[in-house]
Amino acid sequence: MSNVDSDAGYSFGQIVLAAFVGVVGFVLFYLLVAKIFGVTDTIEVAEPTAAISKTEENIKPVATVELAAAGAGAGAEKSGEEVVKAVCSMCHAAGLMNSPKIGDKGQWQPRIAQGYETLVKHAIDGIRSMPARGGNPSLTDGEVASAVAHMANAAGANFKAPTPKAAAEAKPAEANPAEVAAPAPEAKAAAPAASAAVAVAAPAAAGKSGEEVYKAVCSMCHAAGLMNAPKFGDKALWEPRIKQGYDTLVTNAVKGIRAMPAKGGNPSLSDAEVAGAVKYMANAAGAKF
Repeated sequence: MSNVDSDAGYSFGQIVLAAFVGVVGFVLFYLLVAKIFGVTDTIEVAEPTAAISKTEENIKPVATVELAAAGAGAGAEKSGEEVVKAVCSMCHAAGLMNSPKIGDKGQWQPRIAQGYETLVKHAIDGIRSMPARGGNPSLTDGEVASAVAHMANAAGANFKAPTPKAAAEAKPAEANPAEVAAPAPEAKAAAPAASAAVAVAAPAAAGKSGEEVYKAVCSMCHAAGLMNAPKFGDKALWEPRIKQGYDTLVTNAVKGIRAMPAKGGNPSLSDAEVAGAVKYMANAAGAKF
């Protein structure tokens, strides 16, 4: 009887306690062995990326100074093909607004007969539905003339495009190196100081107003409602667009949507100038942007 009483099972609490003590003991034993034999390594904690970025931002110089390379000048003018692809093709590719389609000899023949100088003058000053410089006022006369030659020649003309201005300006300097190599006495004295020209960034010039951008670029389609563009001042056409919100309209104008190319086909416009044009047109139709 006494043997039966002494073999009674352990309680649940005793089992749990014994298991816990066993686990703790095993962990302590492992740590002790690892410490003795030098198994443990120092754990390196990487500094958070956000903290590093913040520190770099805080110590970054307020302004930077750039050294301009001697003889550096403005970039070369765009070729006629580049101008056509970036600007002229918006209308001439499909023959919009009665513009002669690129490569259509029948449409270009009477225009080619007017002569190269006349066509260039029309392209620079604008004529009928075509705005001056194709709606891109940043194009130079040479770039416009090159674009005219490219399109006319594709339809059978044999016009000679002008030499890009940057290349033309470089030739005299190469032909007469002596003129450049003979500085005046005063220039010699100032040579050490001028050997490394420091270009200090000037404040950006104020961009064009919304009205100016509309007249130069947007009016080409919005004045007459071409390619389903909402006509300027037409409240019924503008109302559903105004409901989309100012930010959505600006995004569509900057990136382009459906038939409307990015920035109205004028990549030289800044986002702010495009936004100003959107506000000008929408407000003329009842918005209060």
